[in-house]
Amino acid sequence: MSTHIEFQEHFAGNAKLFISVWVWLLLLTALEVFLGYIHLPVAYMLVILMGASIIKAALIVAYFMHLRFERLNLILTIVPALVICICLLLVFFPDSFRAQGLRYSPPPAATEKH
Repeated sequence: MSTHIEFQEHFAGNAKLFISVWVWLLLLTALEVFLGYIHLPVAYMLVILMGASIIKAALIVAYFMHLRFERLNLILTIVPALVICICLLLVFFPDSFRAQGLRYSPPPAATEKH
């Protein structure tokens, strides 16, 4: 009987926690949608969107994937993804300068033939 009561108390505590995390995820998503309707400079919008996305990902990994109290599994989940993201940024970073130069170059002038 005590095991059943303990399970109900444990589940009730987790339910409150999960609902709280879900509300935070909902608010962050609403913020991201709201940013799509207002006109902010692109740099500010990207910083806010990336920050909100990182917070949402951390909440999902910590609470819904139950890795908050499993430090080793949390590290093994986040570190490889972070390394891959950094490697991808370093690999594609030089191409961004090449593409920018191509995008903003004026079109060649038309020559007239007589």
